[in-house]
Amino acid sequence: MKTHENTLYITTQGSYIARQRETLLVRLDKETRRQFPIHTVGGIVCFGNVSFSPFALGLCGANGVTVSMMSRQGRFLARVDGPTSGNVLLRRAQYRASDSAAAAEIARALVGAKVANGRTVLLRAQRDHADAAGGLDHAAARMAAILDDLRAPLSLDEVRGAEGEAAQAYFGVFDQLIVAQKEHFRFGGRSRRPPRDRVNAVMSFLSALLTHDARSACESVGLDPQVGFLHRDRPGRSSLALDLMEELRPVLVDRLTLSLINRRQLSPSGFRVTESGGVEMDDKTRKGVIVAWQARKADELTHPFLNEKVTLGLLPHVQARLLARHLRGDLDAYPPFFWR
Repeated sequence: MKTHENTLYITTQGSYIARQRETLLVRLDKETRRQFPIHTVGGIVCFGNVSFSPFALGLCGANGVTVSMMSRQGRFLARVDGPTSGNVLLRRAQYRASDSAAAAEIARALVGAKVANGRTVLLRAQRDHADAAGGLDHAAARMAAILDDLRAPLSLDEVRGAEGEAAQAYFGVFDQLIVAQKEHFRFGGRSRRPPRDRVNAVMSFLSALLTHDARSACESVGLDPQVGFLHRDRPGRSSLALDLMEELRPVLVDRLTLSLINRRQLSPSGFRVTESGGVEMDDKTRKGVIVAWQARKADELTHPFLNEKVTLGLLPHVQARLLARHLRGDLDAYPPFFWR
């Protein structure tokens, strides 16, 4: 089973990654600060001014270690992968499903889990903060009705419409889930490029980290991360990775964002407004979010389909493997992840 603790996050500006035999060296000001044998590294995520020697990139590519380059704020810039591998028969099955009625069925499963897991976020907040989280009943009821609609076969456009309606209900009350530091952490609706408030800045950053993990999960089982079912194909977009993220985003991104704010683990002074009007985290805050992200990924739960204990960090890999089994014909339908 693939582990998740071995993702290497590099945030120190000016870092340079070099190769020494089968080891990656992290250098700063020509001094080696850390060393990582390549077999201990599952993926690398770089933020800002981080550079590689071509030999270090070659070592990563030869060993299946994906390198993701992000801006300092967590916006995806580029990826470096090794040669494409995986079962060509699986990819052919994926392409056929993406162009057939099967796409709507897979998308319906993904959206159903996304709506259910988002509703669970609302219900947990209502339970944990009954006094401060009023007015969530209507949104939870609307999402329950959408779940009922998703039980019947729908066209792909109808599935996407249901997703949009559920997102409107969910994010329409998301600000009520923030019960601490309200004068500094207010959510006025989802904004991404750039994020317009502190809440969106954290959510966008965590989403970038989840994107890296979801794409790596697709590649690790031999799926093409660019060919999805719910998200339309677009050059340069990892549509399948975005598909897999949908059901996991409420659990891994939204819930963690709320916890960091409500537990006062984020300071308002750790953010700044850019000239374009966007909001970004400073280096200290960004590192703190990464630490919290890794800790969250280490939490365990019982997978509802496998009935086995797994860590949250393994969920993208588990779901990618289940999707591959469905596309191969081993499973009659794709079993999405429902958070309990």
